[in-house]
Amino acid sequence: MSEHAFFVAAAYLVTVAVIGALVAWILIDQAARKRELAELEAEGIRRRSDQRAGTAA
Repeated sequence: MSEHAFFVAAAYLVTVAVIGALVAWILIDQAARKRELAELEAEGIRRRSDQRAGTAA
């Protein structure tokens, strides 16, 4: 394997690793946000966008 091919393969490997880490981070964070939202909704706290008729200020 030439030096150039090694560099290209290493660059692709690093790119795949970084993108994989970002995807994992997004999925883990999404699960945490869903869990937090479920806890808030269980406490009776609703989203601002979920206003019922007549309750808007």
